Amino acid sequence: MTKGIRGNEPDPREVYKDIIDLPYKKSDKHQRMSLYDRAAQFAPFAALSGYEEMISDQAQISEKEADK
Repeated sequence: MTKGIRGNEPDPREVYKDIIDLPYKKSDKHQRMSLYDRAAQFAPFAALSGYEEMISDQAQISEKEADK
């Protein structure tokens, strides 16, 4: 059997063996969300927004300090 990502973690197939093969239950009340709408939920979250600008600013500062 394979182990977890770090090697010392338990095999997820063993941990979740009681639920891994259960059938998917579709909702009778709600329509399935489109992939477009699902993606839109995560669009506002940008973990690295501003990262490129920060790197560029730091590079300019480093270049100015190197010229001194």
